[in-house]
Amino acid sequence: MNAPYDGDRGQGAGGAASPGGPPVPPGAGQDGSVPPDPYLQQAYEDDPYRAQDLAAQDPVGEALYDRAAHPPPPPGTYQEPGPLYQQPPAAPYAPDPRVWAQTPPPEPAGPSRHLPYGDRPATTQFVGVDALVTQASDDRQEPDAFAHLFRDQEGSGKPPVPPQPEPAPAPAPAKGGGGKVSGLLKSSALMAAGTLVSRLTGFVRSLVITAALGAALLGDSFTIAYTLPTMIYILTVGGGLNSVFVPQLVRAMKDDEDGGEAFANRLLTLVMVALGLIVAAAVLVAPVLIKLMSSTIADDVAANSVAVTFARYCLPTIFFMGVHVVMGQILNARGKFGAMMWTPVLNNIVMIITFGLFIWVYGTSAESRMGVDTIPPEGVRLLGIGTLLGLVVQSLAMIPYLRETGFRFRPRFDWKGHGLGKTVKLAKWTVLFVLANQAGVLVVTQLATAAGTASGHDGTGFLAYSNAQLIWGMPQAIITVSVMAALLPRISRAAHDNDPGAVRDDISQGLRNSAVAIVPVAFAFLALGLPMATLLYASSGTEAARSMGFILMAFALGLIPYSVQYVVLRGFYAYEDTRTPFYNTVIVAAVNAAASALCYVVLPARWAVVGMAFSYGLAYAVGVGVAWRRLRNRLGGDLDGAHIVRTYARLCMAAVPAALVGGAVGFGILELVGNGALGSLAALICGGVLLLGIFFVAAKKMRIEEVNGLVGMVRGRLGR
Repeated sequence: MNAPYDGDRGQGAGGAASPGGPPVPPGAGQDGSVPPDPYLQQAYEDDPYRAQDLAAQDPVGEALYDRAAHPPPPPGTYQEPGPLYQQPPAAPYAPDPRVWAQTPPPEPAGPSRHLPYGDRPATTQFVGVDALVTQASDDRQEPDAFAHLFRDQEGSGKPPVPPQPEPAPAPAPAKGGGGKVSGLLKSSALMAAGTLVSRLTGFVRSLVITAALGAALLGDSFTIAYTLPTMIYILTVGGGLNSVFVPQLVRAMKDDEDGGEAFANRLLTLVMVALGLIVAAAVLVAPVLIKLMSSTIADDVAANSVAVTFARYCLPTIFFMGVHVVMGQILNARGKFGAMMWTPVLNNIVMIITFGLFIWVYGTSAESRMGVDTIPPEGVRLLGIGTLLGLVVQSLAMIPYLRETGFRFRPRFDWKGHGLGKTVKLAKWTVLFVLANQAGVLVVTQLATAAGTASGHDGTGFLAYSNAQLIWGMPQAIITVSVMAALLPRISRAAHDNDPGAVRDDISQGLRNSAVAIVPVAFAFLALGLPMATLLYASSGTEAARSMGFILMAFALGLIPYSVQYVVLRGFYAYEDTRTPFYNTVIVAAVNAAASALCYVVLPARWAVVGMAFSYGLAYAVGVGVAWRRLRNRLGGDLDGAHIVRTYARLCMAAVPAALVGGAVGFGILELVGNGALGSLAALICGGVLLLGIFFVAAKKMRIEEVNGLVGMVRGRLGR
C-alpha cells in the first residue's frame, strides 16, 4: 500500500529533512540545508488551511492546489494555532435523580421555543426515563472516533503540542437540587409538609367537632356559623388577596426602589381598615346572615338562637383571616412559602383543645345526646371563644416570619396614586368571581340542611357534606395548591416578560406533576370512601359514618377536574386577567346549583346530599372545558394539550384496575369483619396497599414518565 504523499512538508523547522521524508533536493549543502525560500519559509508550519480543514493533506487536493494563484502570506503574520482537537467540556448540569423527573438547567434568556411535547430545546435531553434515573450519576465521556487522525497529524512534521488539560467536571448539585425547578420543588415540599400537618390537624379538629356536637341539627348549626366568616371574607377581599395581589407584590418588589415594602404596608393598612368595618357590620346583621345561609335553621327558634350566638363569636375572625393572608402573600412574594402553610396548625391545635375541653366537661354527643335546645350557654361561650382565639394565634404567629425577612409594618394611609387603584380594579372581577362561587355554595347549604332535616337520618345534612368535602379536598390542598403557590410568582414574571412559552410550560408541569398523586387518590376515594369515613367518624355513629362515606365516594372523581381548574385559572391571574375566571366560575356555580336542585327534587331526602356531591365534580368538569379553551387561545393556540391529556389518560388507565381490586377487597373485609373501627381499619389498609401497589406497577409498565420521575426522586432521597 502506497504511503500518503507528504510533499515538501517533511522539512523540520530548521530545514532538515525529517526521517522518512523526501530526498534532499539538488543544490543542498552537505548538512542537507537549502537556501531560504520566501515562498516556502514557515508556509506549512502555520498553514491556516490545515488548521481549518483536516483533509488538506489529501494527495489529490495537494496536487491540484494552485500556489501561484494563492500565494502564502508573509512570514510571521500568523498566531500560533491552538490545538486542532480537544474533548468537549462536560455538561455543567447533570441530571439529578433525587429531584422530580428531569432537572433542567436555568432557563435560557428570551422567549422559549416550542417542541412537539412542550419542552424547551435548550433544556431537553432525549433519553429514556429509566436511563436518566439509573445512569444520571455516571460521569461518562463519549468515545471519539476521529482521535487517531489528530494523533497522526501531530506526528507529521510538527512538534507535538502539549496535551490540553481536560475541563474539570461540573460540581455535583447540592442536595436540595439545582436550578429553578429544584428551588420550586424545595418550596413545594416545604409547603406540602406544612399543608399536610395542617390538614391532618384539621381532620382531628373535624373529628372532635363531630364527636362533641354530633351530625344532626346542632352540628349543622355550628358548621354554618363557623363557615359564615370564611364566606364573607372571601366575598369581600379574600378572592383579590389570594389571586390578584401576588403578581402586584412581585411587580412592586421588582420595580420599586424600596423593594415593594411601602406598597405592602399600604396594602396591609387598607385591608385592616376594610376588614374592621366589615366585621362591625356583619356582627350587627348576624341573624339575617343565618337566614341567608339556612332557612331551615332560622325557622327553628332554638337552632337559630344557637347559630346566631356562635356566629357572633366567629365573625370577628374575618379580620384575622385577612391579616394572616396579606402577611402570607408578602412572604410568598419574598420567596418564603412555609409560614402561610404552617401557622394554620396553631389554629387547629387551639380548636382541638377547646372542643376537647367541651367533651371533657359534657361528654360526647353519643353520651350526652345534646341538641340545640339542651346545650348550655357556658358550652356555647367556651366553643365561641376558643374558635376566635385560634384565628388570633394563627395571624399573630406570622409576625416573627415577617421580621426575619426585614419587613416592618408601619401603617400608611397614603393610598392614592401608588398603584392600589389598579389592584382594586383587578380585584373587582375576583370579588365577582367568588360571589358567583359562593352563590352556588349558598344554594347547596340551603338544600343540604333541608334534606338532612327531612330525611330523619344522621349524617345526611350539611355537616356530613362538609366533613366529606374536607377529606376530599386534602390532596388538592397538599399537592396542587402547594405546587402552584410556588409556581405563581414564576408564572407572573414570565407573563410580565411576555413569554407565553414559559407560562405554558410551567402550567403543563404543574398539571402533570400534580396528576401523579391526584388521579390515584381520586380513585382511592371512590373505592375506599366507605371504610375511610367509618373509621374517621365512628364516634358519630355507624349510620352517620356510612352516610358520609357514600358522600365521599360521590365526590371522588370530581377531584380531577377540580385540580385542573385550579391550575388553569392561575394562568389567567398571571396575566392579571380576572374577568375570564369570573365568567368561568359563573358557569361552574350555575351548573352546580342547577344539578344540586335537581338532585334535591328527584332523589330521596336521604340520598339528596350524595347527588349534590356528584354535582360538584360535574360542574368543575364543565368549567375545565371552558377555561382550557380560553387559556389556550390566550397563549397562542397551544397549551401542551396532547402531552397533558396523554398523561392523565394513562394515569386513569393505571388507576382503574387498581381501584377495582382494592375496592373489592375493602368491601369484602367490611362484610366479613363489620363496619366498626377494627373492620374499617383492616379494609382501608389492605385495600389501600393493593390499590397503590397495582397502580404503581401498572404505571411503571406503561412507562409514565412523571411516575418514573417520582420513583427516581424517592430512590435518590433514600440513597439507592
